[in-house]
Amino acid sequence: MHAIINRELRVLMLEDTATDAELIVRELRRAGIAFTSIRVTTRDAFTRALEEFHPDIILSDYNLPDFNGLVALEIVQRTHPEVPVIMVTGALTDVEAVELIHAGAKDYVLKDRLARLAPAVRLTLLAEQEVHARKVVDQELRIAATAFVTQEGIVITDRDQHILRVNCAFTRLTGYSAMEALGKTPAILKSGRQDAAFYQAMWETLNRDKYWQGELWNRRKNGEIYPEWLTITAVLDGDGRVTNYVGVFSDITLRKEADEKIHQLAFYDPLTGLPNRRLLHDRLQQAMTSSVRSQCKGALLFLDLDNFKVLNDTRGHDIGDLLLIEVAKCLRDCVRSGDTVARIGGDEFIIMLENLSEDTQQAAAAAQDVGEKVLKAINHSFSLQGVDYHCSSSIGINLFHGNDTGMDDLLRHADTAMYQAKASGRNTLRFFDPAMQIELEERTALMEDLRQALPLQQLRLYHQIQVNERGVVGSEVLLRWQHPVRGLISPMEFIPLAEETGLIVPIGAWVLHMACVQLKAWQVDPLTRHLRIAVNVSARQFSQPNFVEQVLEVLKDTGVNPLKLGLELELTESLVLNDIDDSIGKMQALRSIGIRFSLDDFGTGQSSLSYLKRLPLDQIKIDQSFVRDIATDPNDAAIVRTIIGMAENLGLKVIAEGVETEQQREFLERNGCHAHQGYLFGKPVPIDEFQNSLTQLHR
Repeated sequence: MHAIINRELRVLMLEDTATDAELIVRELRRAGIAFTSIRVTTRDAFTRALEEFHPDIILSDYNLPDFNGLVALEIVQRTHPEVPVIMVTGALTDVEAVELIHAGAKDYVLKDRLARLAPAVRLTLLAEQEVHARKVVDQELRIAATAFVTQEGIVITDRDQHILRVNCAFTRLTGYSAMEALGKTPAILKSGRQDAAFYQAMWETLNRDKYWQGELWNRRKNGEIYPEWLTITAVLDGDGRVTNYVGVFSDITLRKEADEKIHQLAFYDPLTGLPNRRLLHDRLQQAMTSSVRSQCKGALLFLDLDNFKVLNDTRGHDIGDLLLIEVAKCLRDCVRSGDTVARIGGDEFIIMLENLSEDTQQAAAAAQDVGEKVLKAINHSFSLQGVDYHCSSSIGINLFHGNDTGMDDLLRHADTAMYQAKASGRNTLRFFDPAMQIELEERTALMEDLRQALPLQQLRLYHQIQVNERGVVGSEVLLRWQHPVRGLISPMEFIPLAEETGLIVPIGAWVLHMACVQLKAWQVDPLTRHLRIAVNVSARQFSQPNFVEQVLEVLKDTGVNPLKLGLELELTESLVLNDIDDSIGKMQALRSIGIRFSLDDFGTGQSSLSYLKRLPLDQIKIDQSFVRDIATDPNDAAIVRTIIGMAENLGLKVIAEGVETEQQREFLERNGCHAHQGYLFGKPVPIDEFQNSLTQLHR
């Protein structure tokens, strides 16, 4: 392998995807590396290539149809251990990376970071060349039986440590010529990194055992400090007295770099440089044990970035990675030097605080102070390669003391508190309470049940009547879940879960379909053909790029007559404001075929005439929170009057929800709102019961 980098390399690629292999070849050629290569995809072909192709280096994928990278490493280590292997793979966890390094891989490169490949190849071959050269020299030394031809530095001193002789390697490694070194002591090489106690212990061992070996840092003539492995042997005369000392040393810089690289891979996050989950576990175990002795409480702060997935999905993972790096810097600046900040995956970070206080309340207050400091530090706009992104986070805090609670439970409890913070509106923090864990477990079980609710036909549509001064005008369809064990579940409980998991999209499509099926039935009945149905549309459903096409497909499938269409879609203020131009485009497309739009819960969001007048709306729905106290609260009464007047000026109809008393109805009608919905007229009921009510009204 002498001068291997200066000749054409033989590269064996173990890669089942041809396009990935082509990208690897292109990257190596772009970097100016001369090579010939062959690609194999199976275990048998790989074994044959090792024997016949005689590769200088192997570039192996981790996952292959026939076997995996670990098996390939085992084959190489058993049959050709001199050939270095670099893993080139699409994805790799920290644990897998450490496992590969321990199995013999020299490095690993992710396929979306191929710019690292050529440097990794060069560094690996240089290191292998150095190791190989050292082995060759050792073999020559044994054959020649002479020490002074070694590539290791040799220094011989008298009993008083005055240098008598050095070899050429000494000069090469230290920079001191033989003439400069003779008569001096090895102290000319001292770097100052080891204190007097180190040398005292070294000489105590040497005087006792006549032999010492170990690692130390020395200084070359040019001032450069380097690590070396030194062996000192005492030479004795016939009476057992020391006459000389022989020191043999080698520069172990490359070995130290390799050890450090393995340590980094094993214990640190490669993106942010923060400790990873493995190192966090080690430190947490030590902190828990230490807290028993000190009696001081510690705390875990579990931090998760709010809406990070949206940034990754819309701007790409490179921008997301830049944000993670900036957040890591912020977190380091928020804690003491002895505290631990770790990244445990994705956008999740852990801050471990030790020695807060013996008093639980004081420890909690100290942890809260740090948490609020972190929230403030992160809650601002980051500039990420021209992309301005406003970041915020949610934090869960769990105090710890001793070993009564296991590490995994401590982390899970902090995670639970973090989700409680998210549920409380994000950009906030919450402490763990055991009741939270029970709630989370119930929530998780409910989420799993919800995944089956639609295919198992457990969802129900209820209709709540809408009226005006002339009679019934239609209904709003409201979703209910008939759980096989828990009975009827309120949408307040399961709709947030559906939003979070994305299930709201297929559920929303089902609701729209069933509403149109009912509209079709009403269109053929003279008593109901004038009625309309209002359907709530979720933000996630409306944001689908093909939402308009989805609605048109439903109308086509159900056979609803578009000329008599009584479909009304209810949108919230926050939904339309998310991307107002996109919202307007979709609304105009659907409004052109007769679909009406109502702005739901008006007044509870960021109401603004500047956007309200741009939206192709038909109706505004006054939120029940304003209707509830209009008969007794002058402020609510004034707000409702303002909404009605504004709608009238904009040419929009108004309907009030949550109307439960005659006083509320009279106030609304007196002030110009003649369409109502609420328990005064009827509660939400299944369609059969709703139909019966309509029949009775027309008798």
